Amino acid sequence: MNNVECTLCPRRCRITEGGRGDCRVRTNIGGKLISLAYGNPCAVHVDPVEKKPFFHLLPGSASFSVATAGCNLHCRYCQNWQISQSAPEETSNTALPPEDVVRQALRHGCRSIAYTYSEPVVFYEYTLDTCTLAKDKGLLNLLVTAGYIEQPPLLELCKVAHAANVNIKGMTDDFYKKMSNATLQPVLDAVITMKKQGMWVEITNLIIPTWNDSDADLHALCRWIKTYCGTDTPLHFSKFWPMYKLTDLPPTPVDTLTHDWELAKAEGLKFVYVGNVPGHAGNNTYCPNDGKILIARDGFKVTENHVKNGTCEYCGTAIPGLWE
Repeated sequence: MNNVECTLCPRRCRITEGGRGDCRVRTNIGGKLISLAYGNPCAVHVDPVEKKPFFHLLPGSASFSVATAGCNLHCRYCQNWQISQSAPEETSNTALPPEDVVRQALRHGCRSIAYTYSEPVVFYEYTLDTCTLAKDKGLLNLLVTAGYIEQPPLLELCKVAHAANVNIKGMTDDFYKKMSNATLQPVLDAVITMKKQGMWVEITNLIIPTWNDSDADLHALCRWIKTYCGTDTPLHFSKFWPMYKLTDLPPTPVDTLTHDWELAKAEGLKFVYVGNVPGHAGNNTYCPNDGKILIARDGFKVTENHVKNGTCEYCGTAIPGLWE
């Protein structure tokens, strides 16, 4: 038997000759584990870094964004399900090896490369090699990820990645099992490791009505962030829109998001945001000392920026992030 065990993520798929892992991307050819997603992204765009979302990282800058087919989670509400739940041969791909990703990013005046849209964990080798080249060229490497990865490959990636926005989907295994066919603890462990390795981390929580929107859920998330990440860690509450396999629920009410925003701040988190609601006060960054607007945003556009040399322009309070 030429079975191969994939040790990239907690699923630890045992793949038979010619078979594929749960992510649809990794296959066993002649007893060797091969990635079918290397250098063939199905999505290539130049985005504002705020779209990822990163709100404490090079505000107003452009990020060269790439994704391949496949994902090791199966979220019932995935907004990019057409690519995340597909195999590489089922998507329209572009030949773009790591050196060309870096070259294109520089040509478009981007200050970072984002590995995003689907899941950079499943195109790990492509992400790792591109990160290595990009770092040497002075570009920041940004992971937009669900964080479902084993520790050894994550530690390697932390050596060349600068920042991550991790989607913590809920705070119970029951939620992860029913909504994503996954488990919670590896995600929490990944966030802790990223912080310990010196990466800049922001966290996103998509608020799904009736599923993860109770005050108990939110208190658990906020208290975990305070304990393991620190009160300076940005938390983005994002509005849910019905799609894919979860179309029987309404969009998240704005009042719910506003309540969650206030709850997280009352829990002591200093930088809390509301996403997918343009014009909401939670789009802006406020100084935790004097309460003044530091970064004003209109959608993904930065309209004011009063963070100077990493501090509040008005009172001099240090504001955590990657600003230069």
